[in-house]
Amino acid sequence: MQSLSSQTWKSISHHLRFLKAMKAFFFLLFEPENLDTVDELSHCLIHSRAFELAAEAMKANPEVAAMLKERYIAPAHDLDALLRYPQDSLGYAYASSLKQQGFDRIDPEVQIDADTSYIEYRWQQTHDIWHVVTGFGTSEIAEIGLQAFYLAQFRLPLAGMLIANALVSTTLMHPEELPQLLQAIAQGWKMGMSAKPFIAQKWEEAWEKPVSQWRQELNVQAIAFV
Repeated sequence: MQSLSSQTWKSISHHLRFLKAMKAFFFLLFEPENLDTVDELSHCLIHSRAFELAAEAMKANPEVAAMLKERYIAPAHDLDALLRYPQDSLGYAYASSLKQQGFDRIDPEVQIDADTSYIEYRWQQTHDIWHVVTGFGTSEIAEIGLQAFYLAQFRLPLAGMLIANALVSTTLMHPEELPQLLQAIAQGWKMGMSAKPFIAQKWEEAWEKPVSQWRQELNVQAIAFV
């Protein structure tokens, strides 16, 4: 009886997460820049079957498997201190980008209790670093290009949902932007497939390294897609 009750509760929880995810997906069709809604959708997917499968597939890469086992968390950093690095360094480029957007350092509100939640925490923590290294800017279309990069790198469920959402909303409401959106998706996917795994990098331990060197080491053909 206890087993049946547990299974029933798991089923109810699964369906509730599904409904919350679809609600967030619907609202994003009309407010794609609403970060609270993106965060809600993201949290609904952390313990999804899709994310669990992605995490298992990621372990096939030894570097990624080691990172997941260690669950590396970067130490706190100060943006003003990073701005004192050389202008071609990752630290300077990252801090400059966040300052221009009016952001402080990222501290994700994710409880790490599984591989999926660690991956969620880590990609959120380093998201703006990925922007810098890939060359994708922060416009709506450039953001979707970066999501295609994520999807190619490790099948992030949120990335698939955001790409699908962008395709639906652009087709129905901004069809003139569809060619540019498709180009961004294609470029992000191609770049993500050829690059070494970003999720395995301890970026914060080499802030001084030039962005160009990071790109060379990770086999990234950067673009300027703002």
